[in-house]
Amino acid sequence: MLGYLNTVMPREDIIALFVALSAFLIVLAVWRTLLVRNPMAARLRSIERRRQGLRDEMLSTRRRAAEMRAQQVNRMRVVVDKLHLMRGGVTGKATAKLEQAGWRSRDALIAYLFLKLVLPLVAGAYAFVVINLLDLYNLEPPMRALISLMAVLITAYTPDLYVSNAVTKRRAKLTKSIPDALDLMVICTEAGLSLDATLARVARELGRTSPDLADEMSLTSVELGMLPERPKALEGLSRRTGLPAIRGLVTTLIQTEKYGTPLSNSLRVLAAEFRNERMLRAEAKAAKLPATLTVPMVLFIMPALFVVLLGPAVIRVIDGMRHF
Repeated sequence: MLGYLNTVMPREDIIALFVALSAFLIVLAVWRTLLVRNPMAARLRSIERRRQGLRDEMLSTRRRAAEMRAQQVNRMRVVVDKLHLMRGGVTGKATAKLEQAGWRSRDALIAYLFLKLVLPLVAGAYAFVVINLLDLYNLEPPMRALISLMAVLITAYTPDLYVSNAVTKRRAKLTKSIPDALDLMVICTEAGLSLDATLARVARELGRTSPDLADEMSLTSVELGMLPERPKALEGLSRRTGLPAIRGLVTTLIQTEKYGTPLSNSLRVLAAEFRNERMLRAEAKAAKLPATLTVPMVLFIMPALFVVLLGPAVIRVIDGMRHF
């Protein structure tokens, strides 16, 4: 290579070329060394790539979970359709219960009916196999039949108990949030907003503190703009919640729209009444507290207190009796 360069270029030019290249590399190395780098940019890019990867992974996981849930619901729907479980009169009552629990989709009704059918069969078969075929507990024949029957009955009412528990918890959350929602509605109506806009604004404000009540009010606001008869939309709010307080609010709103009375005054009176009721409930719980604490005190606190107070005296008496 050097011989070829000697034939093309003089030796002095080759040396000058190598010296210039070496000087450029040295300057470049010194410049890169003295350059003040900002590590935050690379760090932020790395964090953003990591965040995007986690987001994609989470979305893919949710997508797979949604697909699996859809497949399970489809299998349940096939069983429910073949057995014609949706045609009975129980469907309306079950739908009302599920709506009050916050489950308004048709898939929730299908899962409820499927579990009502399958759980007793599975529990009965399991109890029969464990008690009769495997004979793990060595029970008498009447007791075996009784346990199998109890397993079937308990699992038959398990979905109803679960739904009733969900309804009770949701009603408690709604009851706590109603006075605050009424105060916000009073402010919105006094500001000149219509009922539809008032419900939508209150739903936005209560989105974090009370998502259940915000969801109901948002749905009611949409139904007020879509349904031809506005009282039906308000009655739907009362039906989905099943609370006397919401029923009173709905009655007030219907009468206000019917007779044209001031909405803000009616809502202010309702808010005051609900706050007084909440205060009365709190005072009632406080009044029940001494009677409620009596049993734990007798069972747990008094024996320990007697041991602490009488223990040393009993020990002295026992020591004194040993000397006789």
